[in-house]
Amino acid sequence: MGFLAPKLPRRFDVLMWHLGPRTERIARLIKQWAEYGSGIPSSMYLFYLAKLAGYVFGGLYFVQRTPGIGALSEFADWWHEPVVFQKMVVWTLLFEVLGLGCGAGPLTGRFLPPFGGFLYWLRPGTIRQPPWNGRVPLTRGDRRGVVDVLVYAGLVAAAVWPLLSPATHVDTGSFGAASRLEPVVLIPLAVLVPLVGLRDKTIFLAARAEHLWVALLILFLPFVDMIVLLKVLTVLVWMGAAASKLTSMYPFSISVLISNSPMVPSALKRRLYRRFPSDIRPSGLTKGISYGGVLVELVPPAVLLASTNQSVTVIAALVMLVFHLSVMLSLPVAVALEWNAFQMLSVAFLFWAHVDLDVPSIEHIWLLPAFLLPALTMICWGHRRPDQVSFLLSMRYYSGNWASSIWAMTPSALQKIDAHVVKYGGFAKSQLRTIYGEHVAEVLNHQIFVFRAMQLHGRGLFALLPHAAGEEHEERFVLEGELVAASLVGWNFGDGHLAGEQLIAALRERCRFEPGELRVAILEARPIHSDEQRYVMVDGATGEFDRGYVLVSDMLRCQPWEVDRLPIHSDGPSRHGRRSASEPDTAPLHPAGDFALRAED
Repeated sequence: MGFLAPKLPRRFDVLMWHLGPRTERIARLIKQWAEYGSGIPSSMYLFYLAKLAGYVFGGLYFVQRTPGIGALSEFADWWHEPVVFQKMVVWTLLFEVLGLGCGAGPLTGRFLPPFGGFLYWLRPGTIRQPPWNGRVPLTRGDRRGVVDVLVYAGLVAAAVWPLLSPATHVDTGSFGAASRLEPVVLIPLAVLVPLVGLRDKTIFLAARAEHLWVALLILFLPFVDMIVLLKVLTVLVWMGAAASKLTSMYPFSISVLISNSPMVPSALKRRLYRRFPSDIRPSGLTKGISYGGVLVELVPPAVLLASTNQSVTVIAALVMLVFHLSVMLSLPVAVALEWNAFQMLSVAFLFWAHVDLDVPSIEHIWLLPAFLLPALTMICWGHRRPDQVSFLLSMRYYSGNWASSIWAMTPSALQKIDAHVVKYGGFAKSQLRTIYGEHVAEVLNHQIFVFRAMQLHGRGLFALLPHAAGEEHEERFVLEGELVAASLVGWNFGDGHLAGEQLIAALRERCRFEPGELRVAILEARPIHSDEQRYVMVDGATGEFDRGYVLVSDMLRCQPWEVDRLPIHSDGPSRHGRRSASEPDTAPLHPAGDFALRAED
């Protein structure tokens, strides 16, 4: 693999590969991903390392600007000061809300430019998606105006203010004097994050508000209460994520994640699958790693929250530090590197530097239920009704269970989007074409299909595509919803709701599609109490034309290239005269070499 060139499969004829059906093309690349990962050039790893370094040194720069903070050589004397953690909370939120953190770079379909975020949200005319369009006063509409731009710019300025502000010394009682920010410098940021979010949910999610904005609110509390509730919040993040991973879907995500890590040898990667390459369902090893990781997110956090023993706390803290470091080294496709780095800082500051403060230490006991009740309600409701709550707000991180969509467009639909939608860059393939040319761009554009197909819910998504787009789906330009959101709303991080019916409605108003020009299959996440994943099929001109569900139990028996055998259960016949989605296609699979072997149930 060259410094700039991607790693393509060996003995790979791009022209012949391109002639095959989509399932065959994906199957050929699945073997490559399973052994070698996404094959991104070495230069792109350096991009993420440079970005992570920018986050770390940027945070140190703002901390060092605080009067009274010593030199870096005196790091051990001041790193545990509350003002240091306060500024890192604000800095992390700013880094994310600018679009520089999660969802940035080539692993999220961003090449030219590698960032979204502020490039879109400072640009009038771009698409915004209010969470309750019109039901909240002054939020109606889907077009970003000058007021939206000014409010977002105000949010950025509100984050810079505390970063440049001095600290004040406060008496924490038995814990002595400590340096903290004046609460007044945090008020504008605390107000503007939800205010911007009411106009555009994309920015609220990009700020990682479920974690960082909540942490920001906790920073207003007295010292002891602040530390205790920050500990509870950090543990809640871990345990909420662990709870969402107690499903049969999670090992599929782990195999994809580890296969993409440049630190894991190919021989070990092949052992992640039952019978590589004919059966790429997770092996016993993968399941052991998966549920071992769940235990790591459950047991050590509980120990950290309850323990006041220095030795026990150090062991539990080291376990969590290694856990987050391993996630970072795996280079997850969403590349939440800076967020994981912030979690590592939280472990050190909250559970090491302030080990003596446990939950019973809280001074205002009513704060505990006041915090836990809404937080647990959001998490539980998101698990039960994932269609109503973002996977981020319900803390269902990297569980393999997300909303997703797949878009099929005619050339005329693409032309209308290019002509009538304000955006900063084109779709990922057009960006890649500029760098590598048409054929290599097509291969790399398929890698996001591969990532989705190797996830369990990807079986359902690709099974829905022929029903949504019709027999001509092979001739259409097909794009995963993640890449649609990346280009049209400025941010993507796994929340399929950003490329759902609300975005289609915004495009319908701008592009005036003809019936059939744009077809989208939207697959919702699986509720915790059900075996069903609900789907909706939408036409860009006429709206919804079918809905129903696929069963997780059916997908567990299916390989990614066997999606034409996956039963699809429609709630009603299609209004467009095609075969009902409830009638599964029983035609034989296209041959795919070694990949055509049907997996055992």
